[in-house]
Amino acid sequence: MPRRLLTPATIVLLCGFAILFIGGGARFAVGLTLKPIVEEFGWPRSAMGLAVAAFQIVSAVAMFWAGRLADAKSPRLVLVLGLALGGIGMGLMGLITQPWHAVLLYGILFGLGNGAASLIPVGVMVTRAFPVRTGMVNAVVTSGMSVGQLVVIAGLAALLATLTWRSMFFGLGVAHLALAAIVMIALPKVASGAARAAQPVEGLGVAEALRTPRMALLLAIYAICGFDDFFVSTHVVAFAQDRGVDALLAGNLLAMMGLTGLIGVVGAGIMSDRFGPVLPTALSFLARVLVFGLILVDQSPLSVAIFALVFGATFMVTAPLAVIFATRLFGARHLGALTGLVTMVHQIAGGLGAWLGAAIFDSSGGYGPAFAVMFAVSALALVLCLPLARLRAS
Repeated sequence: MPRRLLTPATIVLLCGFAILFIGGGARFAVGLTLKPIVEEFGWPRSAMGLAVAAFQIVSAVAMFWAGRLADAKSPRLVLVLGLALGGIGMGLMGLITQPWHAVLLYGILFGLGNGAASLIPVGVMVTRAFPVRTGMVNAVVTSGMSVGQLVVIAGLAALLATLTWRSMFFGLGVAHLALAAIVMIALPKVASGAARAAQPVEGLGVAEALRTPRMALLLAIYAICGFDDFFVSTHVVAFAQDRGVDALLAGNLLAMMGLTGLIGVVGAGIMSDRFGPVLPTALSFLARVLVFGLILVDQSPLSVAIFALVFGATFMVTAPLAVIFATRLFGARHLGALTGLVTMVHQIAGGLGAWLGAAIFDSSGGYGPAFAVMFAVSALALVLCLPLARLRAS
């Protein structure tokens, strides 16, 4: 690559993409290994569902505080420490023998690391580096999550055919630690004073934003999005296997959701620059209503595949749009804290969705009632997009 292309902004983009690539694949590892883990130990699925719920809550809180730190300081240290913590937690998952081990290592330790090395500080960093066409640039960096889901999960699904799930977790831990070292060396250093000087002077803080109806609508929409997202990502592989899909094919189905997610997130970024963030959000929930309706009436392997691929196209749509929503509705002065708050709500609701899916399966022997709940709340989110479209920052 010519030297002139390696500008500080380009390096920021590349590092952000790499961080989200690793995180985008690693956080779905439990969904890929859910069935073999619970079958090896004889655990109920809700045991691992609890670990996922803990991950969602802990990473959500970590994202909020990572956003606040990114507002005041350079995100570099936050990202490096997050990758290191995530790598330790993920690597030690290969040693679990009790459900509480998974809660501690995946739910808490990996949750802290993944929340710190997340889209929130990456989004703030990239938005500062690329103040023009913010939607498109954030979509490009966020696509690292979709590409990571595609490449990492496809590779891990193939490895699980010959290696153990324990080896998979060890490998993911090493990858996190190696990337932490690379980011520490490559990412440009920014002094705290320079970071504060780069902040816009206008915009609502978290407390002020919470008193507005537009924040209530935005939080409700993102809560429903997370509730859907992590129910599906945690249970789709096990659900596909329950419906007769081969284990390798089911794992690749989760990976292919990353490919359709890549298409969805880039399309949403382009659309948001032209029409604003509400339209791609509404279209994603319309697609969810249709595929949740499909899976309620037909659970054949073909319908399962259609469901997974179409839902995958909506999975990352709202992630880069959080920055756009926050900027347009509340101003960019406290961008990290505001996007951290929105994403925290998204993640906590996601933990509830992951746990609820497992609890419903354990109590009823199937996912049918859970799909009905997802259908209803997705329809509600679609309706909530209508008043949000009419609101602007004030």
